[in-house]
Amino acid sequence: MTSSTSSKNIAGLTLAAIGVVYGDIGTSPLYALKEVFSGSHGVPLNTANLFGIVSLIVWGLIIIVSLKYVTLILRADNNGEGGIMALLALALSSVTQKSGWYRPLTIIGLLGAALFYGDSVITPAISVLSAIEGLELATPAFSPYVVPLTVMVLVGLYTVQFKGSAGIGKWFGVVMLVWFGTLATMGIVNIVQMPQILAALNPYYALVFLAGNPWMAFIALGAIVLAFTGAEALYADMGHFGRRPIRLAWSLIVFPALALNYLGQGGLLLANPAAVTNPFYNQLGAWSIYPLVILSTLATVIASQATISGTFSMTQQAISLGFLPRMRVVHTSEREIGQIYIPTANWVQLVVVILAVVGFGSSTNLAAAYGIAVTATMTTTTILTFFVVRYAWRYNIWLCLLATGFFFVIDAAFLSANFLKIAHGGWFPLVLGSVMFTIMMTWKRGRQMVFDNLKKHAIPLDQFLSSLFLSPPIRVPGTAIFLRGEGDGVPHAMLHNLAHNKVLHEQVLFLTIRNRQIPRVPEAERVTIQSLGNDCFQIYVDYGFKDERDIPAALEVCRKSGLTLEMMETSFFISRQTVIPTVNNGGMALWRERLFAMMSRNARDAADYFRIPSNRVIELGTQVEI
Repeated sequence: MTSSTSSKNIAGLTLAAIGVVYGDIGTSPLYALKEVFSGSHGVPLNTANLFGIVSLIVWGLIIIVSLKYVTLILRADNNGEGGIMALLALALSSVTQKSGWYRPLTIIGLLGAALFYGDSVITPAISVLSAIEGLELATPAFSPYVVPLTVMVLVGLYTVQFKGSAGIGKWFGVVMLVWFGTLATMGIVNIVQMPQILAALNPYYALVFLAGNPWMAFIALGAIVLAFTGAEALYADMGHFGRRPIRLAWSLIVFPALALNYLGQGGLLLANPAAVTNPFYNQLGAWSIYPLVILSTLATVIASQATISGTFSMTQQAISLGFLPRMRVVHTSEREIGQIYIPTANWVQLVVVILAVVGFGSSTNLAAAYGIAVTATMTTTTILTFFVVRYAWRYNIWLCLLATGFFFVIDAAFLSANFLKIAHGGWFPLVLGSVMFTIMMTWKRGRQMVFDNLKKHAIPLDQFLSSLFLSPPIRVPGTAIFLRGEGDGVPHAMLHNLAHNKVLHEQVLFLTIRNRQIPRVPEAERVTIQSLGNDCFQIYVDYGFKDERDIPAALEVCRKSGLTLEMMETSFFISRQTVIPTVNNGGMALWRERLFAMMSRNARDAADYFRIPSNRVIELGTQVEI
């Protein structure tokens, strides 16, 4: 690759990152400063408070986003991938399963992932709602239509998800580049009119505000954090764009535009305190409201799209790591493997988003619900990063404590401030997170109980085959493939087949899927073949948590390795387990066992999930008590 080609590629990825990665944090100026000075937060608008708040926001962007995420967290890549699930897998692999930290880290990571789902519901709701609310400034006559218009935009957005974002995604970067250019321009206009606001770049004002008004400053942190929402997206989307484009986009475009706009809004409030009702839309005067509403709506739709895509990606990773049941995953692009659509996640999320918009009714009410999900996810990221830095990178313990402890104190301060808002809406993401956490822990524990039950009654495969071929059954033409769990004995489907049909195919393959805690397994390491004698083979197929599960493709590798495989002469035998909840079995509470049984019944069919041709599948049922 020539340097010019490489530069073009970096430029293209940087533009794309501006569109996808920074949509959430890029639309925060719509509501962040307005919420800090809203009556519910109790921060009076005066010169000292204004300088302190603006200084806190600008330095928060520097410390939390630039230092924590751009400088430190982006280094914690799991084979090039990022996000809370990738970080959890990296942290778990650094301490091993025998460590006493393994289960606590799993719980912390799942809490972060569960709260991400709460965040992913509130982001589309508050972003689009705050954009449409600009119409109220144009004329109060629009007030009754703000919520219905918001719902219409969101329904339209979720309805077209099945088409994927590949077609329109190329315009995301262009639109967001215009958006950030507009933010910077509006900021400069107001800074020129009130250049005194530039003094807020001095962190002295932030420290004076914190020291002089400790309780008021603590309360204000619950709203100030709204300026940093979307920081997690920098890390989550690293696998799509790479570390360098994300850093370039932040340093050259996003941070300067955000800092200028927050300073500009501060200058506007210095000159016209009455503009505090909506500082964003008041920056250029009444003539700009309609154009800004249109541009803001486009920007918030793009921010919402990034969050929705992130939900699909997170769900796919959770399924692959065994924390959620199998669901239908549709690939919407032939060229981009990361472009996926999960119908179940899409429609469930839409219903909850609409409930949030209708139930809360305004961006101010939703702001109380927003911060706690964001700060809790940030805190879990910091905790997991410590274990990666200490045990995977093996840095000095004091350096690890100093680096991550500094950010943990900041995260804890923001999280604590948001606990004050639980009664005013903060309960909403906590309820959503609790539901998702319960589902993930129940599925993980239930699968372990099923595995333990099957293992307890398992017949060792090698011993069974030895005894079977002392007096072998009739061998019939073709290949039989039995799906077999890792560590399982003889597959139940094989026992049923021998008991009822009393025949064995001339070639028998035992296929075991192994999920590894890395994003993608290299093709050269995908398949491992072991001969068991008598034309029986054990095949291991390894997948990372971002790999596409495709058994026919894996069997092509087996064919190249010398195995004779003709798909039209191959039968796949799959055991369908029916879970039976029982009382007093030492497992989970009965209601959790029933929840697991329901999820198990409704999980996507294994043959469909692994792309096995349906006309080659034979399913044999078995009951498992838990």
